Amino acid sequence: NSKGYRRGTRDLFARKFRTHGTIPLSTYMKVYKVGDIVDIRGNGAVQKGMPHKVYHGKTGRVYNVTAHALGVIVNKRVRGRILPKRINIRVEHVKHSKCREDFLKRVKENERLLKEAKSAGKIVKLKRQPEPPKAAHIVNGAEK
Repeated sequence: NSKGYRRGTRDLFARKFRTHGTIPLSTYMKVYKVGDIVDIRGNGAVQKGMPHKVYHGKTGRVYNVTAHALGVIVNKRVRGRILPKRINIRVEHVKHSKCREDFLKRVKENERLLKEAKSAGKIVKLKRQPEPPKAAHIVNGAEK
């Protein structure tokens, strides 16, 4: 029938060109802890513990860790509302998300600036400023 669990996933779960075959061991060596933010990406080579296509490409937070799988809380839009769903996925279908890297880098830099300013007895602005308008210049309309 046309209403199967994996319907419409021919390209979604297909392996990329020249990446078929054995999954690298580094996939299994990664350490996941409760509270980590992970990206969900179904791997077609492993059928066990595969997330539904709805969750493919979503980002969630780990709430449970088992030997081969993770429990992840993901937001899912159901009609007009967003529900936090708890799903269990094997580690082959997740990877650590980089969505917080820039934020954590900014926090670290702000703490460093604050410490320096405190020791110097100055006030420092830590807020991000929007890009200022471009400087004035003369436009030559004669050239083509």
